[in-house]
This record gives sequence, structure tokens and C-alpha cells, in this order.
Amino acid sequence: MRRQALIVGGGIAGLCAAISLRLAGWDVQVFEQAPEITEIGAGLQISPNGVKILEHIGVMESLKSVLFEPEAIEIRMGVSGRPILYLPMKGPAAERWGARYIQVHRADLITALSARLDALQHGAVQTGCPVLSYAPCKDGAEVILSNGQTVQADLVIGADGIHSNLRHQMLGPDAPRFTGNYAWRALVPAAQLGDLAPPPSGCIWAGPKKHAVTTYVRGGTVVNFVGIVEQTTWREESWSRTGDRQEALADFDGWAPPVSMILQRAEVLHKWALFDRAPLPKWQEGHVVLLGDAAHPMLPSMAQGAVQSLEDAYHLARTLGAAEGPTIAAACAQHYAERIARTSRVQRVSAQNLQLFHKSGRLAQLMAYAPIWLAGQLAPSLVRKRNDWLYGAPVPPLNS
Repeated sequence: MRRQALIVGGGIAGLCAAISLRLAGWDVQVFEQAPEITEIGAGLQISPNGVKILEHIGVMESLKSVLFEPEAIEIRMGVSGRPILYLPMKGPAAERWGARYIQVHRADLITALSARLDALQHGAVQTGCPVLSYAPCKDGAEVILSNGQTVQADLVIGADGIHSNLRHQMLGPDAPRFTGNYAWRALVPAAQLGDLAPPPSGCIWAGPKKHAVTTYVRGGTVVNFVGIVEQTTWREESWSRTGDRQEALADFDGWAPPVSMILQRAEVLHKWALFDRAPLPKWQEGHVVLLGDAAHPMLPSMAQGAVQSLEDAYHLARTLGAAEGPTIAAACAQHYAERIARTSRVQRVSAQNLQLFHKSGRLAQLMAYAPIWLAGQLAPSLVRKRNDWLYGAPVPPLNS
């Protein structure tokens, strides 16, 4: 008898989980509350640990025409544009960590994941289908849909984001923490920026109490911008809204010309608050397990939110192995035990990076950035070594 999994949420974590489980022999069904899977979000950076997973699940081929492989990862001073660190990645990443470092639009990744899942199991995604809660049942669990219908399976996966209904039910009604930062997001065709287009890298622009990141998506034809600014409170009712151009320009007033030009040329500017959570004491209850932002939302300062969702989904499928019936719950508990230290470390380092990129005052900046500049000049291999634990983590085949 084939095992069945219900996945709540049709984002990166949910779709990767569905693909990985399908490849491991499960029947899957994805419930997505949105009426359709639309082109939302912005650019993502997918480090080698994520790319290896996309290769294993058969998605990289369909991303070939839309991904961008940056020449380097670099840090610059936000106002002057002066380089602090330039770390070549095109070539060295694959040599050291076994896969490329890429940039891609979230919508393009979702499209590729959706197409791969549909090829493996046609019609596996059901949109316009909010899930309210779950309940245990014999050797499995069931979900309760907003229309009152219940659906049973061997496994229920909560991949429904930071405001997860399933996490709320499992661990109680604690609110996510406002991190004291909000973010601007914009996309601009590179051709509109001319000579002021940012460098073809993953570029961090560091400054007092704020920083920006520029990347390329859509095969290098579109510049993606994220600017993170410190603020003590967040009074907006919605998690995301369209922002005011003059406000964004004021936030980055006097910064390097590429940053200002992006904000001037962007057709739409989005603004949203950044929330996270302390590491949770569990991600699992019986045959119900949480993945991705539902389990461990994190700041974007390591570009690992999407990648850790991919890792979660793939690792869960591998850990489940041949589990069935009552052993599924034990496998889900094992998944948490093997993943929690790694995701907690990524959360912690992401928060530390944010502080690093927001140094104020010349002395603080000198003390923070001079050693980084020196290491990049004298020993780039040592700088790369600091990421071995993350980018170089082994990703065995699903059925090994």
C-alpha cells in the first residue's frame, strides 16, 4: 500500500517536500490557500547546498535559462561604494563545495518546482484550499479544510510559512518577534540602469543601521534589490505593502549611485517587516511535522531562508525512508533531532551578519571591516573555509 502525504503550503518548502516524497515512492497532495500560484516575491540566492538538492530532485535543468551565476560575492561600503571583500564564486564554488552558487527569481523557482511535481504526479497541487487545523487519526493524521472537509493521510506537513496555522496549533499562539528591521524590495530591468547597474555579483552594500543587497535574476536581465533598515517599532497592519519612493530614497540618501538609481527606476517598491522566532522545542506532533518558515523563520542576511527550506524538505524525505504506520512519527522526531542544531546556527549567524552589515561610526566600521578586507586580500581560501559547514554539507541521493 502506497504511503500518502498531505502538504499544507505550495511554496518552496511544500513543493520540494512533495517532489522529494514522490521520488521516494509516496503519493502526495499539496493544499495551497492562494487561489492561484502567482508571480510573487523577488530574487533568491541559492548556495551550493541548495543547488545540490535541486539537482537531485531534477529541477536544475529547467532553471538553466532563468538563473544567473554571479561572478563573486562582495561587500562594499554603502555610501562610497568602496570594496571591502571580493570573493570569486563562478568556478571556485563548484570546485570547493560541489555545486554552483546561483541567483534566481522566486517565481521562476516556484514554476520549475511546480512543473517537476506535475510531471511526477499530475494534479498534485490544489489551490484555493485553506487548511484550518489538523487532528490525529489511526496511524496518521487528518487536516480540516476551511470548507469543513477532512482529509486523512499517513503524514501531514506544515509548510505554511511564518504565520502557520499548524505551528500555532502545535506550539501555541506566541507571535513571531519583530526583529527591529524592515525591508525594501524592488526589481528593475538592468537595461534601465545603464552604466549605473550594480556589479554582476551578490553585492552587499553596508552602512550605518542599514544595508542593501543587489543580485541579478531572469538570466541577468533584471536587477533585484533588497534594502534592510533598522526601526524600533512596526505599526503596519499587513506584513507587506507598497512603499513610498521618497521614503525609500530618504532611507538611502547619499548612498552609492547604483543604489539610488535602482530606487529611482523601480516601477514598484515593496516594504515589509522582518520577523523571526527563537528555535522551537519541537517541529513534530505525531504524524504532523513543520518545515521551512513554519519551523524556523530567519533573517535574510545569509541568503539561507529558501535554501534551508529545501534542506528541510529533502532531509525529511530521506529520513522517512521506508517508514510506515507508527514508525513515521519516530522518523519525523529524528528529522527534528538531526536538523535543529543546523537551522538554529543559521538563524544565529544571520542575526550576527545583520549587525556586521549595520556598523555605525568610522572606528566601528574600521574594526569590523579591516580584518575582512585583509583576509580577502591575503587568504581568500580561509574566507571560503568559513562557509564549508554550510555550503559543503553532503547531500546524499534520496534513496541511498
